[in-house]
Amino acid sequence: MDRKVLQKVTGYSTQDGAGVKLVRVLGHSTVKGFDPFLMLDSFDSRNPEDYIAGFPRHPHRGIETITYMSTGELVHKDSLGNSGVIRDGQVQWMTAGSGIMHEEMPQPVDRMLGVQVWLNLPAKDKMVPPAYHSIEADRIIDVPVEGGKVRVISGRYGEHEAFRGQYIDAHFYSIQLEAGAELKLEVPEGHSAYLFTLLGDALVSGELIEEKTAVSTSDGVTLTVAASKEPIELLYLSAPRLDEEVAWGGPIVMANQTDLKQAFVDLRTGNFIQDEIVADEKMN
Repeated sequence: MDRKVLQKVTGYSTQDGAGVKLVRVLGHSTVKGFDPFLMLDSFDSRNPEDYIAGFPRHPHRGIETITYMSTGELVHKDSLGNSGVIRDGQVQWMTAGSGIMHEEMPQPVDRMLGVQVWLNLPAKDKMVPPAYHSIEADRIIDVPVEGGKVRVISGRYGEHEAFRGQYIDAHFYSIQLEAGAELKLEVPEGHSAYLFTLLGDALVSGELIEEKTAVSTSDGVTLTVAASKEPIELLYLSAPRLDEEVAWGGPIVMANQTDLKQAFVDLRTGNFIQDEIVADEKMN
């Protein structure tokens, strides 16, 4: 059975960090509908003044952040010594776990186009040791398809297996199709599946979805997507639902209000960082 569109979300323009202009597509109001993906911020600007103020040092706990840069450059560093640069087609996958402080500073480029996604951690894994994973372009699997390609950032696509998260079986693809090209995706059993039209209008199960729109889908084993009248870049996200309580305050997401309050107490008292970070690759 082919999946259908359940919900469409276009988000709203806002500012975050030190004044970065962005579109917040997923947030507090979409937690249940897009579980376990909590937040999706979309960046698309040709004016560096929209984003060069960046995201100065700030905390995270209880989530994983996934930053995908279709085009652009982002310098980052964290409180435990990791630093690096995300460029065109690269991904920063950070497990905040029990707590990390970091900063992200976009650099002036012709066009900054990408997203940051927050992936919830299960209640039992909220306080795991932090970890950082650099997914550079050569670690992303490009699978040719008729009229385009699928870039497998995480999870599995057919026989191709990319980076696998330790706590959530999240599949993340960048689907790039020429105008009029169509692709039928097989959705892993037990996964909820979501899409975001990063660039161009797409057809999802025959329904027109405008650029910069997130959609959730019904149950089913396949999902048909296509480019409309122009080439597209479509982001695919799937994972098993958690169906757990979410206690969300700013950059911290815990399983209940007690743990959320404790996180802010830890932040005020200097006890926020509890474990050493684990890095599979440090970028210089």
